[in-house]
Amino acid sequence: MPSAAAPSAEILRKIGETVPTPYYLYDEKQMLERVRGLQAAFGWNTGYREYFAVKATPNPVILALLKRAGCGVDCSSLAELVMAERVGFTGDEIMFSSNETPAEEYEYARGLNAVINLDDITHIDYLARHGGIPERICLRLNPGGDFIIGNAVMGRPGDAKFGMTRDQLFEAVSRLKGLGVKSFGLHAFLASNMTDVDYYPTMARLLFETAVELRRAFGVSFFMMNLSGGIGIPYTPEQRPVDISDVGERVRRNFSDAFAPVGMGEGIAVATELGRYVTGPVGWLVTKAIHEKNTYRRYIGVDACAANLMRPAMYGAYHEITVAGKENAPKTEVYDIVGSLCENNDKFAWDRPMPKIETGDTLIIHDAGAHGFSMGYNYNGRLRSAEVLLRADGSFKVIRRAETLDDYFATLDFRQINEV
Repeated sequence: MPSAAAPSAEILRKIGETVPTPYYLYDEKQMLERVRGLQAAFGWNTGYREYFAVKATPNPVILALLKRAGCGVDCSSLAELVMAERVGFTGDEIMFSSNETPAEEYEYARGLNAVINLDDITHIDYLARHGGIPERICLRLNPGGDFIIGNAVMGRPGDAKFGMTRDQLFEAVSRLKGLGVKSFGLHAFLASNMTDVDYYPTMARLLFETAVELRRAFGVSFFMMNLSGGIGIPYTPEQRPVDISDVGERVRRNFSDAFAPVGMGEGIAVATELGRYVTGPVGWLVTKAIHEKNTYRRYIGVDACAANLMRPAMYGAYHEITVAGKENAPKTEVYDIVGSLCENNDKFAWDRPMPKIETGDTLIIHDAGAHGFSMGYNYNGRLRSAEVLLRADGSFKVIRRAETLDDYFATLDFRQINEV
């Protein structure tokens, strides 16, 4: 069951008068409600901040709305840093969590005085040469082994390329203290799209207890515990939304249990990077049925394709799909919903029960507001779509125009064909 109310057929009709499909649509009101829910859940921590992951929905209008709501940004590339800067983020409003980082990106992040989150122990010397070691720095932990919640193995962090081992973390703190670092942050990302309410509290306890051990070993202080992302959204009908208030309370208890007995906690901010949680449910890919094909399977061909939303093709990911104006119609048909790419995995749904779909119907692909547009590509020369913001007052505005053929060809020089 989608965890956000989809736009009505009437709203889509109005948008369709000026914006051709396919396009992405984001709901401002519901997005900000989700941010406020996060802030309430973690309000017990006076320094709490959501660092919205720019990679989830990299649009400056979205980032500006979130900035006004009190969010920071999590950046992982030069382009994301530049976008954040142009929106007005600076200093500790920016987390720079990158890996295999080019020199110019560290230098740019240091120029913004962003919070550097080091992914690897070898990056200490590299950062010293390219930007310099700051007085406050965050370190990314990968504990390895199995990540266990209750009796279930939820992942194997050691298989991920991110973060440093526990031994490397301790060595890094010792070395950085000698290089003048006055205060540290810890960061970890152990699993993706988790809807288990125990995920964040379990990971938080790992970070909090590690901070206590580092304090005992080196006498260092901490300014941040960054719980990163990983809290998921209910893509499939049987999933239910995470109770973020319950998550926040469980993290609070673990914070108190770890830090109060040793006199820590004062001045330590809790941070999150919940891009998917914030924008995922409040964004939709809107497309139109343009063909019906009946061979060995029944197909509905739409004007969007995997180049617009690659998650189903790449991961086999489920996205709920509804037909505007037929939300309550009986699901009497079974279709594959497909795009136009010359790839057989270019499908948004397989054997999906749906109401009868007619050519010209508008289809809404749900829960596409994070890692949707941003993961798009240009295979087969397909162009990226527009992005539209549904304002709180019911109006709408185009916040990114659709790509054109001129855009697609802009990096080519056809005059060179005469030189071959």
